[in-house]
Amino acid sequence: MDTSVDGTDNTTKTGSGVGVLDKAARVLAALENGPQTLAGLVSTTHLARPTAHRLAVALEYHRLVTRDMHGRFILGPRLGELASAAGEDRLLAASSPILIALRDHTGESAQLFRRQGDQRICVASAERTLGLRDSIPVGATLSMKAGSAAQILLAWEEPERLHRGLQGATFSAHHLSAVRKRGWAHSIGERESGVASVSAPVRGPSGRVIAAVSISGPIERMTKQPGRLHAGAVVTAAKRLSDVLQTTDGLDS
Repeated sequence: MDTSVDGTDNTTKTGSGVGVLDKAARVLAALENGPQTLAGLVSTTHLARPTAHRLAVALEYHRLVTRDMHGRFILGPRLGELASAAGEDRLLAASSPILIALRDHTGESAQLFRRQGDQRICVASAERTLGLRDSIPVGATLSMKAGSAAQILLAWEEPERLHRGLQGATFSAHHLSAVRKRGWAHSIGERESGVASVSAPVRGPSGRVIAAVSISGPIERMTKQPGRLHAGAVVTAAKRLSDVLQTTDGLDS
C-alpha cells in the first residue's frame, strides 16, 4: 500500500494534486454535517489521527474551523465572512443591517440561525450596545431540540424529518402546527433558564425556510409573553430578509 509520510493511504490518487489542500477540504466537508470530535473527523475523513488533528487546529487558527461549548470542531466564522465578501451568500450579506435595525427597535440581541445537521448555528448576530451583553456569538452551535429558532427551523420540514426532529424535543407536533399557523415562535426558559426568545422564518427564492431570525434576552425584559411584545418586529425583519433573497438563486437548492 502506498502510504504518505503522515500515514494516509495514497493508493487512490484523486483530488487537485495538492495533498494538504485536498485533506483540509475533506475536514471542512466532514464538518458540513455538524460538530465532530477528533475521533469523528478521523472516522469520516479516513485521515490519520495526527493529520486530522494538525489540519483541524491549523484551520482553527485561520478561523475556518472553531469549537463548540463541548470542544467539538465546527465550521468557523471566517467561512461566512468570505462568502459574504464574495457576494455568494446574500443571506449573510443582507442580514447585518436588518439584524442591527431589529436590535435597535426591540432593545434585544438579534441573531440569524441556519440548520446544520442536528444542530443550529448562529451565522450572524447584533449585540446590545448598552448594559449586559447576552448575545449568542457567531459560530455558536445550539440544539435543535429547544428554543424558538429550533422550532422555526423544524416546523416546515418534510414530515419524516420533522418526526425525527421531534424525538427528545421540548416542543410537540401540535406546538409546531401552531407555529406554522401564526408564522412565528417563542420560548420562555426552554433552552436556558431565565432566557426568552422570539423567532420567525426566512424563506429562499422557492419559499423554503432556510434560516430563522431571532431576538433573545432575559425574561425580566422580554416578559413571559415575548411573542406578544416582539413578534411583529421579528416577523417584519424576517420578511425583509426573505424579500432580499427573492432575486437570488441557489440559496435553498
